[in-house]
Amino acid sequence: MYRSGGCLFRTTKNFKMNNNPRSKPAATTTAADARMGKRAFTRIGLLSDIQWSPHAETGQSFHGTPRFYVDALEKAKRAVESFKSAECEIVLHLGDIVDYHAGLHDRTEEAFERILDETLHRLDVPVLHCIGNHCLYNLEREKLNARLGIDAREDHRSYFVHRVADRKLAIAVLDGYDVSILGTSEGEPKRALAEKILSENNPNEEKNSNKGLEGLQKRFVKFGGGVSDEQLRWLEREIAESRRRQEKMIVASHVCFHPRTCVPTCLFWNYDEVLAVLQSNADVVVMTLAGHAHRGGYCQDEFGIHHLVAAAILECEIGEACHAHVDVHHDQGKIVVRGFGRFEPGEYTYR
Repeated sequence: MYRSGGCLFRTTKNFKMNNNPRSKPAATTTAADARMGKRAFTRIGLLSDIQWSPHAETGQSFHGTPRFYVDALEKAKRAVESFKSAECEIVLHLGDIVDYHAGLHDRTEEAFERILDETLHRLDVPVLHCIGNHCLYNLEREKLNARLGIDAREDHRSYFVHRVADRKLAIAVLDGYDVSILGTSEGEPKRALAEKILSENNPNEEKNSNKGLEGLQKRFVKFGGGVSDEQLRWLEREIAESRRRQEKMIVASHVCFHPRTCVPTCLFWNYDEVLAVLQSNADVVVMTLAGHAHRGGYCQDEFGIHHLVAAAILECEIGEACHAHVDVHHDQGKIVVRGFGRFEPGEYTYR
């Protein structure tokens, strides 16, 4: 567990993986049926890593992967129109809505204003945002929460739960940078803890580099982060409340949950502790959703929880779509994902 005087990590478990149960989505209720009150599911619009910047039309990642900045905005616009047409009741963006280049070119305010005003702010349904590393490169946490409509109260926290009471569904949004260099100031306890974790686990002078690290140790990089003990306790309380309400819960974060879904650099620093909380409550938690990795990923763990990672809008070819409609069928115990473009479809059952 994370502690104020240092950090301890539980031994990582070996997870028995099931075969990928994804298949083509079954037919779903039509919009006309929904308007007549026949919809027996909650439809969530899902997208990740728009990472827009007005600084250039195209670019590339540190590893040379092409990035399509201008078209990322257009893809996000088309996704919003898709969510409207499908009458999504909630929309979830999994983080990194603005690229760090916006700040480098002194265009942060322009980038946030345009991407929100021209896309997600055009929706008249709840829009939930995960905090991403690129978000924190551009704005300090308090301003970022205000921009994204996160009710952070006085503690400026960026994690919260959204409940759909009449559908017996809760969506818990975690902050993967709660313990991190990013979004914290010199002298803050969580920053001191993050510095200690990095110094003990990454010997490189440049902490964004995982050079020389092996296996899962590669997750200890500066653009990563972890979940504090405080946030884990909060999550346990919210899960208990969902159990009392007889709700199922989806848990979302920008940072990835399970090592079988992504490269190690995209995992929570203390992913094993996060998984321990989720898996000890698998009667309530049915799925996790994450971004950050820029490539789609999936696994189902031995406790029956589905772990889904979304591909990034930013790195899809010009004109290609990358979003999904996620239908949670409460009465049937299944989640149907209708993927568009690079976003793979799937059907997932739960108890």
